[in-house]
Amino acid sequence: MARDYYETLGVSRDADREEIKKAYRRLAREYHPDVNKEAGAEERFKEINRAYEVLSEPETRARYDRFGEGGASGGFQDVGDMGGFADIFESFFSGFAGANTQTRRRAGPVRGDDLRLDLTLEFREAVFGGEKQINISHQETCQTCSGSGAKPGTKPRTCGTCGGSGQVRRATRTPFGSFTQVSVCPTCNGSGQVIEEKCDACGGAGTVQVTKKLKITIPAGVDSGTRLRVSGEGDSGRKGGPSGDLYVYLFVKSDPEFAREGIDVLSTVRINYLQAILGDRLTIETVDGKKPLTIPAGTQPGTVLLLEGLGVPKLGNPVARGDHRITVEVEIPTKLASEEREALEKLMEKYKGGGGAKGGIGTFLDDLFHKK
Repeated sequence: MARDYYETLGVSRDADREEIKKAYRRLAREYHPDVNKEAGAEERFKEINRAYEVLSEPETRARYDRFGEGGASGGFQDVGDMGGFADIFESFFSGFAGANTQTRRRAGPVRGDDLRLDLTLEFREAVFGGEKQINISHQETCQTCSGSGAKPGTKPRTCGTCGGSGQVRRATRTPFGSFTQVSVCPTCNGSGQVIEEKCDACGGAGTVQVTKKLKITIPAGVDSGTRLRVSGEGDSGRKGGPSGDLYVYLFVKSDPEFAREGIDVLSTVRINYLQAILGDRLTIETVDGKKPLTIPAGTQPGTVLLLEGLGVPKLGNPVARGDHRITVEVEIPTKLASEEREALEKLMEKYKGGGGAKGGIGTFLDDLFHKK
């Protein structure tokens, strides 16, 4: 069935050029493939462009009015792939136009891809750092073909389609003038070269997958979320391009004894009520090994004691370290040996005789712990 171009644009047969242009722009905004994803929108967009091509030029419009669609077809190309119209709609869609534009591939040296590796550390490994051996799987330049992808004794030839540029150009006539569309060469896939005899070792890729052992240095003071960059240990570049980098993301395991707050180490120590009352000298575990800790007489439950300089080294300045903060938990017994109870009751009687509070041993001990 013959198409009515006036009906396609929604204008009358006596519409002037400005009316046709306004109708075209309105419909183009509505049906452009970058905006309208409904089925049939792209075909509708092609019809709108074809109608505007014919009706916007007085000469072709006159032929169409006289002979119909066939009479207006002389001298025009099939619009085909609408990607060529992307640039003329930039002002309409504020960036939509570039959405379908293919990224230009460089025919020259190409940098290799960066890689990511997640690494889990023990608590003390994160505190003090050190060397760590890891295994990475990455692309390395094929030694058989030296990265060319061609079978030894042969070499790639320049692509005849694009002349080695990796791109093809196509001129497209539009209602706003002629535009040149640049796209990746379909023959060489943007490389600019065609490999006729591929290397058996890499299959023409120029790189091979290799698992490699690598020693990396973990700085003292790292924490979960720290990212380390190992330069040049990503995938190998192509055509002489530099290798990418390896990014190591660190995650620190929780520890049954220690926690961390910034550059301070946190832990708890449990003492009995006599140690709290009389004081004591203990040996506790720290990230630096066993260290002495003094419990002052009259220590209250929840007291935080400090071991200065036994925390986490400051990242980037390992000489500066945080502190080790120890929270004291006091155990009050629910049962007492007869000798212990007798001694405490005598002490309580003495305490009462001195004008202390009454109410039993529980009150007595409570008064002691909260005495200022």
